[in-house]
Parts: sequence; C-alpha cells; structure tokens
Amino acid sequence: MLPHWRVPPLFASAESFLDREREALPLWWVVSFGSGIALWLILPGLRSWLAMLWVCAGLSAAGWALKGRLRRSVCGGAVGLALGLVVVWWQADRAATARLDRPVITTLTGTVDSAEPLPARDLVRLLVRPDDPALPPLIRINVATADAPAGLGSGARLTVKARLTGPMDMPLPGAHDYARDLWFAGIGGMGKALGPVELLTPAEASGLDSWRARLDRHIRAQLDVSKGGIATSLVTGDQGALPEADADAMRRSGLAHLLSVSGLHIAAAIGATFLLTLRLLSLSERLALRFNLVLVAAGVGSLAGIAYTLLTGMQVPTVRSCLAALLVLAGIALGREALSLRMIATGALVILLIKPESLYGPSFQLSFAAVTTLVALFSWPWFKRLVEPREDGAGRRLLRHVIELLMTGLAIELALMPFALFHFHREGLYGVFANLIAIPLTTFVIMPLEAGALLFDLAGWGWPWWQATGMAIGLLLKVAHAAAAAPGSVALRPQMPDWAFAAMVLGGLWLALWRTGRVRLLGLVPIAIGAVAALFSARPDLLITGDGRHLAIVADDGTPHLLRERAKDYVRSLLGETAAFDGELPALDNWHAAQCSLDSCVARIYRAGQSWTVLAVRSGQKLEWDELTAACDGADIVVADRRLPRNCQPRWLRLDSQALRQTGGMTIKLGSEPVISTVTGETAGHPWSVRP
Repeated sequence: MLPHWRVPPLFASAESFLDREREALPLWWVVSFGSGIALWLILPGLRSWLAMLWVCAGLSAAGWALKGRLRRSVCGGAVGLALGLVVVWWQADRAATARLDRPVITTLTGTVDSAEPLPARDLVRLLVRPDDPALPPLIRINVATADAPAGLGSGARLTVKARLTGPMDMPLPGAHDYARDLWFAGIGGMGKALGPVELLTPAEASGLDSWRARLDRHIRAQLDVSKGGIATSLVTGDQGALPEADADAMRRSGLAHLLSVSGLHIAAAIGATFLLTLRLLSLSERLALRFNLVLVAAGVGSLAGIAYTLLTGMQVPTVRSCLAALLVLAGIALGREALSLRMIATGALVILLIKPESLYGPSFQLSFAAVTTLVALFSWPWFKRLVEPREDGAGRRLLRHVIELLMTGLAIELALMPFALFHFHREGLYGVFANLIAIPLTTFVIMPLEAGALLFDLAGWGWPWWQATGMAIGLLLKVAHAAAAAPGSVALRPQMPDWAFAAMVLGGLWLALWRTGRVRLLGLVPIAIGAVAALFSARPDLLITGDGRHLAIVADDGTPHLLRERAKDYVRSLLGETAAFDGELPALDNWHAAQCSLDSCVARIYRAGQSWTVLAVRSGQKLEWDELTAACDGADIVVADRRLPRNCQPRWLRLDSQALRQTGGMTIKLGSEPVISTVTGETAGHPWSVRP
C-alpha cells in the first residue's frame, strides 16, 4: 500500500492527465461498453456473468470515493462494462428459438424467407419458415441449382424432402462458432434438400430482391465467370458466383475485403455522388449563390449510400459502413471535421446497441480497426507534417502521395494482423503491396467503369464499357493470383492465447485514443507482449473433431497426418488451419511413425523427451474384444467415434463417443505438462452451446 502522503499527489497527477485528455474519455467509454460485450462471451455462464456485474457495482461504488474526472472515469467505465454485458445478454435471450436436437428426414412445407444463389457451388441457399410447428421457426437448407425451379425466391411457398440437423457446434477450439451465428440469426435447423423443390406458390416478381437477381444475371452475362463473379460482388454484394480458385487467391493475397461491399465501396459510391453533384450544381451561378450546395450534395450522397445499401441486401458490414458514411456527411454538412475518432466511436456504439453480437465477428473488428488506424495515423504530428500540402513540383507531390499510400497501407496491415491471425490463423505477407495496386484500381477504375457500363446499357451502348471493365478486373485478378502464388505468400500461426489477442487490441487502442505522446507510446508494451506470446504459441500435436471421426497427428516438421484419407475439403482445411499448416494433408497410413490397418492406426509421438502412443479406431466393423483391450493397455491415448468397452483403459486418456459428447472437439499439446483445449471449455454456459 502506498504511504498516506503519496496518495494525494498520485490522484492529482491522474486528475491532471485526464483533464488534458478529456476529449478521449468518451471514446474510452465506448471501449468499456464493447469490453462488457466481449466479457460476456469469455466468461463461462450465469454465475460468472452475475459475479462480473457485482464487480462492476463494486468499481462504481469505489469510484464515488474519488473526485472530479477520476470519479467520472471509474464510475463511467464500470457502468459501460455492466451495460455492455447486459445488452448482449438480453439480445441472446431475445434471440432464443427452438432448435433441432437430432437429425431428421422430413418433407418440409413452408414459406421462403430469402433465397441466396451460390453459382460457384452450384447451390441455392434458402431460409424457410416451415408450417410444421414441431420444427424450428426458421430453417436454412441448401438446394442444388438443378433442383431449384424458377420463381424460387422470397415469399414463395414450397415443399421439399430434406435432411435436417441442429446447428453445427464449433468443430475445434479456436475455430469459427457457427452455432453462435445461427443462434443470433434465429435459425434453429439446417440441412440439404434430397430432391427437387416443388413450388406451391412462386415468388412475386417484384421488389428489390427480384431486381437484384435480374441485375446479377445481367452482369454475369456480360463477362466470363471469374470477372463476372467479381463484378457482381461489387454491385450487389453477392460473392456466390466467384469460382473457388479466384476466391482463394483473393483471400491469400489479402484482397478478400474488396469482395464484401463495405467501407471502401460505400465511400466510393457516396464520394463520387457527392463530388459529381457538387460540381454539376456549382456550374450554375444562381444555385451557388442561393443554396448551400455542400448540404445539397451531402443529401444526394446520403440517398446514394442508402440506395446502394438496400441494393446489396443490407448486410451487416454494408449497413455499418453506410451508417458511418452518413455520420461523416452529417459532419460535413454541419461544418465539422469530416472524419474523427468521435464519429467512429458513435457509429460503433450505435451498431453495438442494435446488434451487440457483431463485436464477435471479424468483419466488425477488421473494419473498425482499419478506419481507427487510419484516423489515428493522420492525427500524429509527424505524419501530418509529412503529408500536408506544399507548393512542390509534380514529381515531389507524386512521391509524397506514394509514400502516404504505402505508409497508410503498412499501418493498416500491421493493425489488422492480430485480428487475421486470431480469427483465420493466417496473414498475407504481400497484402500491403497488393492493396497498394488493388484499392486504387477498384475505387477509381473498376467501379466507375462498371457504373458507366450499367448506365449506358439503358441505351444499348454498354459493350465498350463492359470490355474495359473486364480488362480492369482481369488486372485485379492477376495481382491477386501473383501475390497468392508468391513464395511464402501466407504465414500461418497456431491459435494464440485469448489474453495475447486482448493485450494487442488494448495496446492498439491505447496508441490510437490518447493524445499525449509519451503516455501514448506505452501502448507498445502490451502489443509487444501479446505479439511475443502469439509468435511463440505452440502448435497442437493432436487434433480431434467432436464426433471422433477425424483426427490429425502433427509430425515433428509440422505436417498434420489424417486418420481418414477421404476426409472432405472442409475438414482438411479446418485441421490444416488449426495446425498452422498450409498445404495438402497426407494420410496417417503414409507416416513412418504410424502403423495402420483397415480398423485402426497406432502412432508414436516423441515430445520433450517423452514417448506417447496413440491408438485411433477408424473402422465401423465389430472389433475383437481381446485385441482391442490389449491395444488399449499399450496406448497412452485412445480415440474412437464409437463407445468403447469399460476394459479399454489407456494409460492417460480415453476419448470415445461418450467422452467427446461432453467435451466436443479438442486439441492436445503433448510434453512434460500436456495441455488440453476443448470446445466445451470455450462455449459452455452460453445459450447456443449444444453440449453440457
């Protein structure tokens, strides 16, 4: 405890600092609100949530013992934490819906809520509201394109035979939680059609959905498959038409954000409309003298942004970007600073109040991290001096703009790296340079050309514009494939600890929000600590899915070997990413440290001077009891997708269907002190968890 005579100067110093940084305090309140939302996800269940609310109450009570801004900061932060936790808790309870608890095959009759064509996968994804009260109120099913008749759209009545299951649980620790997404979307079941769809009542050919579908077909008819897929995604936000090879190249090169209609696209559409309106109206001296043309242009730009958002189906990233752009236009119209951290915080707060669960998604985190980094970078005095306008020659101005683009791209890439590693376990190494070409190409060439092509199509003169659009998109694809194919284009890392991710996010916010230089630089400390922890995160040695069917053992060189050679692409991709391995996954049968038969595999792993024997059962046939129990006695770990007999007692860990039903998928790091991570450990206590 500090001596009595040291306490008042300490409080006085803190009060003085907060007074100097008073403009940043509202921003930190939004951070505390978001932290409360994050804590609700991290904390495991009702008791811990209630305990956290009591902690917030205690902090608030302790804050009342202070004075001035220190009191308001402590009490406000505690209230923000509690409010964020309560808001997302209430939203999760509000989203509760009936869910299927076992697979069923049924004839589904109902009304289509939405229909999303996925041409690249030869599927149509439907959201259906079934008539049968025994089924969940909203079900998602995939229908083969050949089985989807014309007129299958929003509002259509259908009947189809389908196999339905409950929402899929998180497959492995650290993987994306699809059950959480479906919970907040109110979807209680998912599945696939087992035959053609019979339409009882076709969808009415009207409304935005119908117009968007016609626009999709029109754009794809003008260009080949690859170029048409990108052109469609830029206009309507539909990424389903893009071939998987091109989509993978865009992801690996760090250009996938261009396919999702969000900040860049909304800003381009609104900015172009704003400038065009302002320039055209200013040609009239009478209008320029009588009206506030900036206000008029801001209004027209707002309408363009809203129309673009409606056209793209009002996806969450698009709505978020449109809202932020409208706030910027409001600032311009009022004569305030066009883009500031306060406007970003206001947009984030509005979104989190409406959809608090969006905080958990990479889309929200990546977009707000990027724009916050951009605004914070331009607030640093040295960067302001670097990019401020000067009376230089054309060559110097061009060089300064290139340096500005390169530095902003590098700053955003560094800021987004923790998010990419945490959510996707990967980071594109050439993303800065690819984006340096791709963003201006998309914003100033592709989108204007495509808008011109659609406009001139009204008069039948769109062909030359479509040719130019195709050439520009072809250049974009060449950049993506070149960056994706370059040696070491993608760096994969094992799942970092949650605390390391939180430390880097906190450090980044500390750098961005405070203004005092020396205090601001303290944010580098948690960033460095989190980065070191992420860099030295150990990859798992054993990966097991929740059903016990799929297992991967990681060799000394980092290559995961699969128990079942015929595992599907999704399973291969999941196991490869979790093991931080970029490449084809070989079969366990071909590994020198494993011996396999049709029924099982026995592998030996050496870690930290210890030997571990793993027995994995992969046959569906009945096994000899004596042989199985003898094999169990000689193994340290036994894994099976069936229930094993009681006499099957390995030396350390038995994972059969009964045990995995409780734990879900898991990863194991072997060594002197083995570490087990389970899906249940990450999701237990939350309403969407399908396991106890």
